Amino acid sequence: MLRAGIVGLPNVGKSTLFNAVTRTRKAEAANYPFCTIDPNVGIVTVPDARLDELQRIAKTKVVIPAAIEFVDIAGLVKGASTGEGLGNKFLTHIREVDAIVQVVRCFEDEDVHHVSGAVDPVRDIEVINTELILADLDSVKRRRDRLAKEVKRGDKAAAAEEAALAKIEPVLNSGKPALLVDLTPEEKALSEALFLLTDKPTIFACNVKEGDLATADSNPHVVKVREYVKTHLACEAVVISAQIESDLVDLEPDEARAFLEELGVSESGLGALIRATFHLLGLRTYFTAGEKEVRAWTIHANDTAPQAAGVIHSDFQRGFIKAETVAYDDLVSCGSVAAARDRGLYRMEGKEYVVADGDVLLFKFNV
Repeated sequence: MLRAGIVGLPNVGKSTLFNAVTRTRKAEAANYPFCTIDPNVGIVTVPDARLDELQRIAKTKVVIPAAIEFVDIAGLVKGASTGEGLGNKFLTHIREVDAIVQVVRCFEDEDVHHVSGAVDPVRDIEVINTELILADLDSVKRRRDRLAKEVKRGDKAAAAEEAALAKIEPVLNSGKPALLVDLTPEEKALSEALFLLTDKPTIFACNVKEGDLATADSNPHVVKVREYVKTHLACEAVVISAQIESDLVDLEPDEARAFLEELGVSESGLGALIRATFHLLGLRTYFTAGEKEVRAWTIHANDTAPQAAGVIHSDFQRGFIKAETVAYDDLVSCGSVAAARDRGLYRMEGKEYVVADGDVLLFKFNV
């Protein structure tokens, strides 16, 4: 299971958000730096309204959603790349995740301490990214130094890796993340051995106060973050209120809906954040639907039908024959598999078929 790490400066709402995302109280949330030291890990289900429709069509009581892992990582401070704060431990924990959710404080509150003394989300982003870039720059320089001797001896593999790193180092030196470096697939594969921190896909979570969620689009802090990450980092920013999410954890579904209506919003930002993180990890969903259960299965973008079958069981992939397939929208519009078949929307796909997000599949195999 792929992991997304929740990072940010101390006291920006990371642990409160983690508790809400995982619907637990595992992470200590307090008004002082470094209340999280060892990372907390939780399994998070991915909200997907399509499951409700499929449950209705399949007439089953069992629904199993997709899931990903979230990790709450200790707050970072300026100088982490040289050991300040929790320094190396923090960076090691980031290195172990597949994507980053960077929480940015976008609210004013005199009662909540800010490590820099004042709220400035763009400055906060630059503090964190600078530390990650400096750590990556150190890794790249060290690796290039070790490769130099092998390159001189005529080692072709070393020369290829050196060429890839030679593209990355000047970009890092200019203060930009490795993710923005234009590498060929072969160069990308060679650089992955370094597990560069700034090569991880990143999404920004703008944490606003409870009363600001409905008007977040006009929040000046949120506007600045969105403009900055789009222009400088080619990333997406979503809005959440960690405190609201924390309050919702203890409410029944009907109570939660009523609470959100009072705040002037139809959905909390949490579902959007989880779905965006799921896609950020390069993950997609296909479904199986029958009387026994409706289930969301997790695959990678561009996976073929046999690869998708292998997620259920290796025998399905090894003995793959075909996949009976119908698109989610077509199935819902028809109301049943039989109706979709009558209208020619239920089709057979072979080994080369690339599964689309939302496909409803039934595999035929023989081992």
